[in-house]
Amino acid sequence: MKTASEITGQELVNALERLNIRFILGAQSDEKTRSVDPVSLIAALARSDDARLRLALIPLFLEHPEFSKYAPEVADQLDPSARLTLQCYYTAAFCLLEENNPNRKYLPDYFSKELNLSFSGTCQENLHLLAKRHRELSGMAVNWLGTYLHAAKFRHTHSAPNRNINRCIP
Repeated sequence: MKTASEITGQELVNALERLNIRFILGAQSDEKTRSVDPVSLIAALARSDDARLRLALIPLFLEHPEFSKYAPEVADQLDPSARLTLQCYYTAAFCLLEENNPNRKYLPDYFSKELNLSFSGTCQENLHLLAKRHRELSGMAVNWLGTYLHAAKFRHTHSAPNRNINRCIP
């Protein structure tokens, strides 16, 4: 298997497609394409220069909460910028799955303490707090809340319905 640094953008798109995550169009079905292990996939997405690939972390964790167990290990291997991306996008997925999840698929809260966040509100309120903190830590004046909700809306419209996520999306 390839390491995270050896995985191309096209291979990431193909790997996401194999996991039924159609967040980015352009997957190519190539039987010769090697599979990507979860640790390498998460690391490569977090390190990607392509913002769409980084954002695919949210639908990845929403669709495959079983991958959550790799998040702390991967975060420890990343440079500060990629680590922040992983922590914030993972935490956004955590918030989106936390409230009234009918399938009882939850993500452990691995990063809120390190991000200096204390969640006690609704999904929408928690995402607002996260977006504000993401802006502070990244120094980037990005609409992080809109970014998180974009990933959740896309996931919601391209997979099985999840009423929980509807509560967070205006």
